[in-house]
Amino acid sequence: MEKVQLPEADLRGIEFKLQNIQTQINFVNLNLNKVDNNIDNLHAQINALSEQIATFERKQMLENRLGQAETKIVKIRQEIENKFGHYAKIRRLTTGILQGTDLGIIKKETISNVTEKTMISTPGYWLAPCLVALSAWISDDKDLADKAVKEAIKRNDEKTSLFFGLICRRANRKAASLKWFQRYLENQDSRHLDRKAVIVIDAFVSGLLGADSESLISQQISKWIEEIMNEGNSMEQQMEQWKNTIALKKPYEVNLDYPYLEKYSTTWSLLKEIMKGAKLHNNLYNYFKNIFDKKHIKEPLKKELDRILDDLVTNFDAEEIPLRKQEKFEQFVINYKGDENQAQTSMRIEETAFKDDKDFMQLLTDASMKPESSKASVSTQKFAIAISKEWIEAAYTDLIAENRAKIPHEIEILIGTFRGKTQNGENENELISEFSNHNEKEKEQELEKYKLTSYDNFFLYGGALIGILGLFMLSTGVMGIFGIIAGIGMILHYNSIKKSKEANYQRTKDLFAERLEKGIIIIRAIMAETVDFREEFSKTDAESEKVLDFLRDIHPEQYINKLDSNSRRININAWDKEYNYYE
Repeated sequence: MEKVQLPEADLRGIEFKLQNIQTQINFVNLNLNKVDNNIDNLHAQINALSEQIATFERKQMLENRLGQAETKIVKIRQEIENKFGHYAKIRRLTTGILQGTDLGIIKKETISNVTEKTMISTPGYWLAPCLVALSAWISDDKDLADKAVKEAIKRNDEKTSLFFGLICRRANRKAASLKWFQRYLENQDSRHLDRKAVIVIDAFVSGLLGADSESLISQQISKWIEEIMNEGNSMEQQMEQWKNTIALKKPYEVNLDYPYLEKYSTTWSLLKEIMKGAKLHNNLYNYFKNIFDKKHIKEPLKKELDRILDDLVTNFDAEEIPLRKQEKFEQFVINYKGDENQAQTSMRIEETAFKDDKDFMQLLTDASMKPESSKASVSTQKFAIAISKEWIEAAYTDLIAENRAKIPHEIEILIGTFRGKTQNGENENELISEFSNHNEKEKEQELEKYKLTSYDNFFLYGGALIGILGLFMLSTGVMGIFGIIAGIGMILHYNSIKKSKEANYQRTKDLFAERLEKGIIIIRAIMAETVDFREEFSKTDAESEKVLDFLRDIHPEQYINKLDSNSRRININAWDKEYNYYE
């Protein structure tokens, strides 16, 4: 049989294609490496982006709520003006009538006409008949004064009693003033005091009620305290009340310069919280000191009483309370830059100042810590703090202990997947060693991915074997050629895998070497910041002693002003008449 002579195969085209395939394989492997890197970077970017989005959303929400609060507070004040603006006109009449009469430049008929018009224009308002009675008193019209006083008592007994108690004291009618204050106090319960009782305390501590009233008020205060303290759980209630109120002086935010702890410590939020608790001390000290540093400037008796009268007629109308509470809440939102949750927390504590009745200790708490809402003067604040100092000290000491109890024994750190702990930054070398070992283990685990496997080696040995077989089979025909081509392809693929893995192997070693270097820097920075934080906290927390020393040095009797008993009598003959309600 004649042998068939096969033409000599031209393998150059096949070799070129194989080289092209190898180039593409190398390109794909290179891109796969880049993809791996990009995926790692992408995860980090996604996490960072998520944080940025959350931060932006919260910032936007706070800014929107802040804008709403600023708009709302304007509308609330406009509503107050629209609903109660006519009350304001009557309120201004009170001091206007008194001061005009002092000067003797207003006709009695003018006063009568004005006050009678207020009765018609504001039906049901308690102050209107009071002004009619005041006008009748000035005009020496006993019958009209009696009728007007009875109507005022019918509309609001407590405010009327306080009003005429202050008016009579202004006229130096001490006996009549005492009767009015007695009338007011007889209707009071130490557990359900009228919020206007702060007016009586204000007049008392300002020294405006004279020696007779002073005995009455001081005895009443002692009685109220005794009644409350005789109740079983009173001390616990007072401490809780004071703790909540004092805690409001804790800063809403603190600027702390510990970037590594903030970024790498899982304990950071707790560290920040206890530092806020420590910074409470200086805030509270400054709050108390600012109050007690204000000197009581003794104004003339009439001027002082006019101030308290103005508080009574302006700040204690129940109809306005709902709007005043809304106004206060929106003001809190503004103060906290749109943070409604924080505003609600503060408002829950603040709203006791708006209650129509409260126990005497709550009255003192509100007067001490919420003067704007409770309408307490500086003199009343000083007295309220001084008389409450034992409860304040007990509650404050409890707050100090609670904050110190939160101090973490160990500060936890998280660097990548490495977790460690330190107490005072003393174990720096130990942590560095642990981090190095942890990093080495992770490196070895990662490098395992880039070691040649049996499967990878199969392409080398299998390719060589198939290539050799192809050479032997070359004489048999096309199968030998394909064997050689397949063998070369497998060997080239093996070389590609090897180069790729060697590159990744080296890249991984470099990456972990860099990670080790950075990690050591981070650990050393965290240790240094831990030492600094502990020192700053200890120094800041020690300021609590200033507050305690300050409280221990104040005494209630120091803050009751004594007024000269020879105060000048008001120069109106008609006011010297012996009326039943005024003597």
